Amino acid sequence: MSTPVDAEQAWRDLQRIRVPQERVYDEVERSAAAGAGSPWGTAVLMWLFLAGLGLELPGWGVGLVMAAYVGLLGALAVRHQRRSLVRLHHTRCTSRMFATLVAGAVVTGATVLVSGRLVDSLEPLTGSLIQATVSAAVFVLFVGPTSRWAARSARGHEARTTGAGAGR
Repeated sequence: MSTPVDAEQAWRDLQRIRVPQERVYDEVERSAAAGAGSPWGTAVLMWLFLAGLGLELPGWGVGLVMAAYVGLLGALAVRHQRRSLVRLHHTRCTSRMFATLVAGAVVTGATVLVSGRLVDSLEPLTGSLIQATVSAAVFVLFVGPTSRWAARSARGHEARTTGAGAGR
């Protein structure tokens, strides 16, 4: 038993399903392009942490500053996640997103280490201020363009996945 298929109705049904999916990707791209608050907040916290390390704190003081830094980064991440308008339960992490995360960690970490070595000969407070400023600047300059590039990949990744699944 086969039922006749109305092509027009099938097209309307497809569009009804597709439009919300496109809105989700539009929201991902919008938040990556316009959500500049989180990277700036992260850069400020990084600057404060690195500048604070130049104060030559005792071991327990460094541990306390490290715990505060991690706690504040976590609070910033929770605040940013709650502010998001769309809950993306089914959005998969693309290879671009993963590559951006790894590259950001490598670039920022390398900048912190290299700038720390370069300012070793300066007095601790001055050196840590220079290190903090350079590291935060590199972080801000790297995060903006790469997060927009990675967010655009989510739409293309889903289209490739859907296209591959349709051929089966």
